[in-house]
Amino acid sequence: MYFSRDYSPHDERFLTALGRTSHEVFFLRLSPSGMVNLPAGVEEVRLATHPDHTPADLHNAARLLRKLVEELKPGVVHAGPLHGPAYVSALAGVAPLASMSWGSDILHEALINPQAQRRITRALAASTVLICDCRAVAQEAGRYGFPAERMYLFPWGVDLAHFNPVGPAPLRERLGWRDNFVFISNRSFEPIYGVDVTLKAFLAAARQHPEIRLLVYGKGSQEDELRKMVMESGMAERVYFGGYVSRDELPTTYRSADLFISASHCDGSSVSLMEALACGRPAIVSDIPGNLEWVEDGRQGWVFKDGDYEALSAQILAASRDGALTEKSLSARQQAEAKADWERNFNVLLEAYEAAIELKTPAGLQTREQA
Repeated sequence: MYFSRDYSPHDERFLTALGRTSHEVFFLRLSPSGMVNLPAGVEEVRLATHPDHTPADLHNAARLLRKLVEELKPGVVHAGPLHGPAYVSALAGVAPLASMSWGSDILHEALINPQAQRRITRALAASTVLICDCRAVAQEAGRYGFPAERMYLFPWGVDLAHFNPVGPAPLRERLGWRDNFVFISNRSFEPIYGVDVTLKAFLAAARQHPEIRLLVYGKGSQEDELRKMVMESGMAERVYFGGYVSRDELPTTYRSADLFISASHCDGSSVSLMEALACGRPAIVSDIPGNLEWVEDGRQGWVFKDGDYEALSAQILAASRDGALTEKSLSARQQAEAKADWERNFNVLLEAYEAAIELKTPAGLQTREQA
């Protein structure tokens, strides 16, 4: 049973891969927002409630989950994020439980929200195994006392055949930017992702280097603020807001830029960063631990101090004048091939399931480890 908040593109990718295995796969949403078309081999089940995440709602969801698990008898329940579905699974006494961190749950929410921290603590205490998308998540889980031998490092990865450096890039031609140095940001317009920092830095750099351009993709609560910032700068012709782009169009979109920017304040292994690297695009990233696992300053791109738009602006100028961009592009693709291969990394998830089934329950884990 794959238990998530709703049905995001990430969930779709997991379920598509699981549906192709020999396993019977059930999909459960904690807060379903509507009907979805599921991949082949996946059956949706429901809790008959749409919790608002109040304590009473979540305890009721746990009661219903317990009944559902007793009925379906799944071999393992995969649940995440930690302060949502994994917490409800813990309340329900589900075992074996393969909890999966979504990065921001333990790296961000737990630090700013005491209730989220308590729920994560409860979820980890009940988890048979923990699936981590980066070392930063694993290290943080270790501070909660979760044993390293029951953690599985699983960067979600990308389809390296789909995301590759070779192919058309028609957007540059369409925008008339063929001879410009083009940057791209593909992060949601929410405070945690620092798109405001990216725009401040780019606009400052563009005043010194009028030939640089920026592609901005995403949606979110800061969209009006970000668009206003660009309009008031007097440089709106240098920034293109592209909204959302489909998965099919993403490779050509990345290839239409020379370099990727992420000013995120918190990340695990960022999928958009992995996609850009796989397309051979070096990156300028904030110096948070999740990013530093992918970008080494001077090799796959550049690093700047988190939140410092002036430092990012300086790196934008340096990158646009860098004479060794081809070497960094090759290193970016090599990094993706070495660490971000979805097909290879997905096997780690199946190994985590098998380990959870073998270990059975947290009580059984203690007996096994003591033995």
